[in-house]
Parts: sequence; structure tokens; C-alpha cells
Amino acid sequence: MTNAIVMSSGADNIDFMIHGLFSYRLFGNEVWITTSHVCILIVMLVLIGFAVIANVKMRNATEVPDTFQNVLELIVSMLDGVVEGTMGKSAPKFVNYISTIFIFILMSNISGLFGLRPPTADYGTTFALGIITFCLIHFCQFKYQSLKKIWVDMCSPLPPWLPIWFPINLISEIAVPISLSLRLFANVLSGTVMMALVYGLLSKIAVIWPAALHAYFDLFSGAIQTYVFCMLTMTYISQQFETD
Repeated sequence: MTNAIVMSSGADNIDFMIHGLFSYRLFGNEVWITTSHVCILIVMLVLIGFAVIANVKMRNATEVPDTFQNVLELIVSMLDGVVEGTMGKSAPKFVNYISTIFIFILMSNISGLFGLRPPTADYGTTFALGIITFCLIHFCQFKYQSLKKIWVDMCSPLPPWLPIWFPINLISEIAVPISLSLRLFANVLSGTVMMALVYGLLSKIAVIWPAALHAYFDLFSGAIQTYVFCMLTMTYISQQFETD
């Protein structure tokens, strides 16, 4: 089971695939628990543990903050600044959601540094994030826009009484969660595959120098893809608040 969760790096057994660990029956259907589920659980437990410690620490915050409190305040202020800079006066409504997915995606992306298969290298994970964002986007659309404006936008650039462009605009709306999820999934998976090949094919000389590749694929690329996903999410949501 451990070998299935941690990516294999033997030259004769290059393995970066998703594996089923065990299955059970649910409503007459066979449901598998895979390595992705376990890795997601590990990431969630780490984040929950960090959140509990942070909550206790901030309840007993001192006037002169220590290192841990400084780090917490830095993280919160940075995330607040990013969300406010993009969403403006709407930021307070969505800062918790954006901050949550930012931290989760970032921790998932860099989990490869600890030998795990990144959960975001599984399309099931990134597609679920895309669907949640998609639902939030259209919830805001129907909450803050009139049906007339929605119809006009869907028929744009032609007049609303000539809805020739409606099917094309509808497809573009449906494509939002697919494009969001595929971008994140493809970039993380490519890094996972590259590192598995490096350790598998160059195992005898893969000493120290692969750290530079980890710095790019796990840290730099992982942070960039996290930022892109959250920035696009904020942009799509902010568009629903625009008025004529």
C-alpha cells in the first residue's frame, strides 16, 4: 500500500499512475479508494492540523508576535491583499473561499516534495475544484444580474432578438470548469511524469541535482499554477458583478 501511495522510482518500475488500494460496495456499485484519495486525506489532515494550531495560537496572540504568529499574519495579509486587489469591494465575500482553495492547491502541488503523488495530478481532483468554482460563478451571476442582462450577454455581440451566438456562448460557459481543471491537471501531471522518469531512468546518477528540478516542478510551477487557478476564479466571479 505504501509503495502505491509514494511514487515508485526504480529503474525497472517507473510508476506514476493512480492505483486502487481497496474497494467496497455502495448501493450495489463497486467503489474504489485510490492513491489520490489517500494523498488528499494526508494533505487535508496536515491543513486541518495546521488550522487547529493556528486557531489556538491566535486565540492567545501576544502584542509582540513570535515567529509562528508572524508567519500566520503574513499568510493572511498576503491572501487578503491578492483577493482585494482583484475583486475590490466584493473581496470580503469570497476571501475565505479563495484562500482555502489557494492553500489546498498549493499544498497538493508541493506534496511531491515529500514523495506523495500530488492529488492535483488526478483529473478527478482538479475537475471537482473546477465544478465548485463553476457553480459559484453562476450562483453569483443569477444573484447579482437580472435575467434580461444574462440573456443579452449570452446573445452578444448580436442583439438579444437574434440569438445566433447563444449556442456558442453557452459552450464557452460550459468550457470554463473544463479549461480551469485541465490547465491545473496537465501542468502538475507533466511535472510528476518528468520527475518519475528522472528517478526511474537516471536513478544511478540522480543524486542532489534533481533538487533543482523539484524546485521548478513542485515549488515554482506549483505556485504559478495555484495563482493562475485562483486568479481566473476571481476574474470569472468579478465579472458577475459588472453592471451596464
